[in-house]
Amino acid sequence: MNHPDPVAGLPDVRRRVSAQEWTARVDLAACYRLLAHYGANDLTYNHLSVRVPGEPQHLLIKPPTMMFEEVTASSLLKFDFDGNPQQDGARLRGGGLVIHAGVLAARPDLNAVFHTHTPANMGVSSQKHGLLMINQHAATFYTRIAYHTFGGFEFNMDQRAPLLASLGDKSIMLLRNHGALVCGETVQDAFFEHHFLEMACTGQINALAGGAQYTLIEASVCAHALAQAQSGERLSNRAKNWAACLRQAKRLDPSFAD
Repeated sequence: MNHPDPVAGLPDVRRRVSAQEWTARVDLAACYRLLAHYGANDLTYNHLSVRVPGEPQHLLIKPPTMMFEEVTASSLLKFDFDGNPQQDGARLRGGGLVIHAGVLAARPDLNAVFHTHTPANMGVSSQKHGLLMINQHAATFYTRIAYHTFGGFEFNMDQRAPLLASLGDKSIMLLRNHGALVCGETVQDAFFEHHFLEMACTGQINALAGGAQYTLIEASVCAHALAQAQSGERLSNRAKNWAACLRQAKRLDPSFAD
């Protein structure tokens, strides 16, 4: 059975959206490309989404037929939180509706939602103790991680409420035996949080591979490291890091900004 391409025939998107929306599209497309480069690949599954600037009841998300490495600014699709398309094409379904629209509708303080399955975050989410304070990247998530028990694939709307209840007022959650959910006030925030969570999870998997001989960071030190990570000086580094990320995305393939 042939399925229509939801991107085919789109007009020149850049000319018909606001400058703020176009910037959000370029930034989100860059995130898709960079996460693909860093190994967050699960065929056409998983999504990164962002609330549309100036349109708080709409989100941008990739087409369900695309891999992360194919996404461009123009190919991103717009939906309302009930899944109604804002361009020709099918309704939003599955994880895009249950997870992404669900989180953005319930949490006006969040504007970006990343959901991925990587070997590292699936590995840590499947360990009974979850994320250990086993490296400095993990310490930046001290007391900040929520956990959600796997209840099947997020295909059905009845799975939204339990997921939101597990997330609570946090913005980062490990989905047990599943993957990770990372949210942020901005796309850049979500990208950096996902990056450092992935580093923390990879470090933990590597440390535990050596057996029981490992050390954990004391709680008082974790609290201090978290305060350092949330300081103004550390946050100011995000601008330079995002500029570097955009340069890398352009080196990899500048078509993301089309």
